[in-house]
Amino acid sequence: MDFSRSHPRRSLSCLTRSSTAMAALVLTGAAIGACGGGSDSTDPERNADAKNITLVISRNAIEGGKNTEEAEWITRTVIPRFIAAQKAKGVTAKVTFRGYGVDDEPYKTKIALDLKSRSGADVFDMDGIWVGEFAQAGYIAPLTTVAGAKGDTWDGWAQIPKSVQGLATFDGKRYGIPASTDGRVLFYNKRLFARAGLPAAWQPKSWDEIIAAGQALKKLPGVTPIQLNAGTAMGEATAMQGVLPLLAGAGSEIYAGGKWTGGGTAVKEVLGLYAKIYGPAALGDPKLQQEAKGRDKSFAAFAAGKIGILAEGDYFWRDVINPKTGIAKMAGRDQDAGYAMFPAITPGRGLRGQSFVSMSGGAVTVVSPNTEYPQQALELLTFMNSPEMHKARTAGTPEITSRTDVNTEILKGDAFLSYLAEQVLPITAYRPGLAAYPQVSTALQEATAAVVSGETPEEAAAAYTRKLEGIVGGAANVSTG
Repeated sequence: MDFSRSHPRRSLSCLTRSSTAMAALVLTGAAIGACGGGSDSTDPERNADAKNITLVISRNAIEGGKNTEEAEWITRTVIPRFIAAQKAKGVTAKVTFRGYGVDDEPYKTKIALDLKSRSGADVFDMDGIWVGEFAQAGYIAPLTTVAGAKGDTWDGWAQIPKSVQGLATFDGKRYGIPASTDGRVLFYNKRLFARAGLPAAWQPKSWDEIIAAGQALKKLPGVTPIQLNAGTAMGEATAMQGVLPLLAGAGSEIYAGGKWTGGGTAVKEVLGLYAKIYGPAALGDPKLQQEAKGRDKSFAAFAAGKIGILAEGDYFWRDVINPKTGIAKMAGRDQDAGYAMFPAITPGRGLRGQSFVSMSGGAVTVVSPNTEYPQQALELLTFMNSPEMHKARTAGTPEITSRTDVNTEILKGDAFLSYLAEQVLPITAYRPGLAAYPQVSTALQEATAAVVSGETPEEAAAAYTRKLEGIVGGAANVSTG
C-alpha cells in the first residue's frame, strides 16, 4: 500500500520491500553499536526554565511541493501561534521549519543520520511503521524518557483511543503522538446487492457470510463478486487490505510476544479464504492480482458497477470514487456504495476477542531525545496536536484525526468518515514497526499469490514459514500456533 494514497496531506509511505540499503545500514549500525539516540543521558528538565529557546520542526513536506498543505499549516499557523503562546508566558521562542520534498526512504535515511549524529530537528514526523525500528536502534526514546512524567499526563491522551495510540507505541511505551490515521473496511455496491437479493444494509458477521454474498453476486453476468488484494503486484496493499485484517479476524497478529506468526492455524485460515475466493468457486478475478495496474483496474471496475465487494481503506472513499475529485469517479457513490466492517472468522474469534477488526496506518510526531529543550519541545508537540491545531490542519479537507473530540466536530457532515472514526478506529490494529516487516510482508504476498495460482493453503503456509524463518533469524523467532 502506498501511504500517500491513504493520507494525501501526510504522505509518509508504508514501508515496502524497497527499503533502502542506506537506511538499513544506518539503523543496523545503531542497534549494534548503540551510537545513536543518546537517550540514556537525556535530562528531561534540561533548560526547562529558559526564557529564550530555539526549536526546529521537520517533516517530509515543502511549500509548493510535496504535502504543501502540511508545510503551509506549520509555517503559517503552528509556528506563529506557538510563538505567541510562549510570549504570553514570558518566553521568547524562535521556531523554524525544515521541510523536505523527497521520497519516503531518503527522508527516513535523513532523519536516521541526523539522530545518529545527535543533530536534526527537535520535533519531527516519521511513519508509524518506523517507530519500533528506530526505538530498537536507540535513535528515539519514550516520551517519558525524553520529557519526564509530562509525556504521560497530557490531557489529549484521553481523546485518543487506545487502539490509535498503538500507532506511536512500541513495547508498551509511547514514543510520540499520532495526528491522524485511517482504517480498512469492506466496500460493496448496493445496486448489485439489490439485484442479487442481498440487503442494502449489509454487515457480515463471519467469513462464511462474505462467501455467501459472493455466491449470490456470482449470478450476475459481467460482475466479479469479490476483490481481495493478493500477490506481489499489489504490494503492501495485499497485506494491509487483505492478509493483515483477515489475520486479525482469525485472532492473530503478524508479530506478537516477541515472535513472528508462522504458517500455523491462523495463516492457514486466511489462505483458506483466499482459496475460496480465487479457487474453483471463482468469486474473484485471479488475473487481476497479477497485473501491474491491477489495483487501479479494480478501482475503476468498482466505480463502474462491475465488482460487488472490495476490501480497501478510507482513501478509496475519499480520493478514488469521490464523485467530484476521485481518480475513478463514481457519480452515485453516496447512494450506491455501502461499507461494512471486516468480520472475525466467526463472532468473537477476532483479535482481542473482537467480532469485527480493521488495520490502520499513519504518521507519528516525535520529540528528538537530543533536543536541548525537552520540556518546550513536548509543549510544541502537544500544541500541534491540540484541538485548535487539528481543526486548522483539516480545514476545508475533512479527514480522520487521532482525536475523538475533533472527529466528532469536523466529521459530523460526513457519514462515512464519522462511521470510520466511531466504529472502526476503536477496534483497529497496526503493523509492527520493525525492520524485518517489509520482507515478512513480501512473504505473505507471495503466499497469497501461490494460493491464487492453485497451491493449497497448507502448501503455501509451509513455504511461507520457511521463508519467514530465513527472514527473522530462525524458527526460534517464529510462532507455530
